Amino acid sequence: MALSREEILIDKLISNKISGEELSELLEGITSDEQQQKYSDALEIYFNRLLKENHPNGESPKRE
Repeated sequence: MALSREEILIDKLISNKISGEELSELLEGITSDEQQQKYSDALEIYFNRLLKENHPNGESPKRE
């Protein structure tokens, strides 16, 4: 499945590989009422992926 533009920009931001033009696009998008949900969804996908990578069997992190 192809990544959405929002997911691509979020991935570039997090990996510190985003250009100035792409950062401007991302900032415009997160302030746009029409695009906020798309960026919210992209961030949710990213965080869910992180959780799955760190806890592949679905177990909860152990608290100390």
